[in-house]
Amino acid sequence: IAHGYYKEIVGIVGENFTFPVQIDQKIVEGVWKKNKDKVVEWDDQTKPTYFDHLGNRTVLTENGSLTIVNLEKDDAGTYELGYWDSVKDHCLDFVLVVLDSLPKPEINCNTSDGELVLNCTANFQGSLNYTWKLSNNPHSYRSQELSIPLKNVDITTNATCIIKYSQTERSSEISLIQCLP
Repeated sequence: IAHGYYKEIVGIVGENFTFPVQIDQKIVEGVWKKNKDKVVEWDDQTKPTYFDHLGNRTVLTENGSLTIVNLEKDDAGTYELGYWDSVKDHCLDFVLVVLDSLPKPEINCNTSDGELVLNCTANFQGSLNYTWKLSNNPHSYRSQELSIPLKNVDITTNATCIIKYSQTERSSEISLIQCLP
């Protein structure tokens, strides 16, 4: 079998994770392996046979993708999809890296140069998407830092920082009155 395809992918503890498989041909028979141990094998005549390396946390989708439910740290490893499409054998290799679950973000605030500056931080090993939402404003702001002119600060407003990685979000909220000197 020719190994022509290799991809490193990242999931987060607790997420449902699906390998990004894109196959145009019909798979006649196939097998998923993790670190050379069979996870599931199937052909177009019979139902898939699951092996218990991942317990009963795997689901095979119609296009040959494998979904792992409730990802765990131990699920990290090398996964291989070998399949036959009635013409030839194919092999796709994936290295799954499993990161810790997202921490709750921390919000710091201070005032400088007539502005209230809010900063959102989270200790995480992947690059995060940051979004700010203010309770008195329908817009969201996609940045790690948010500045509001002091003259526009409404002390009844709450600011929420939302961090997102993959399919997982965590948020923290602060009342702007806490930030004023």
